[in-house]
Amino acid sequence: MNIIGTLRSWNQVRHTRNELNGLSGHQLEDIGIIPGDIKSIANRARRG
Repeated sequence: MNIIGTLRSWNQVRHTRNELNGLSGHQLEDIGIIPGDIKSIANRARRG
């Protein structure tokens, strides 16, 4: 992967993580996520 691809991937993970971290516990529960899952979910966003 080139540097541009790496930066895009990193930014997608960062964006997803920030969006999920901005949700309340109740909102996360509504979509079936617990706070401990956020990191792994954000990392999966990188893979599409």
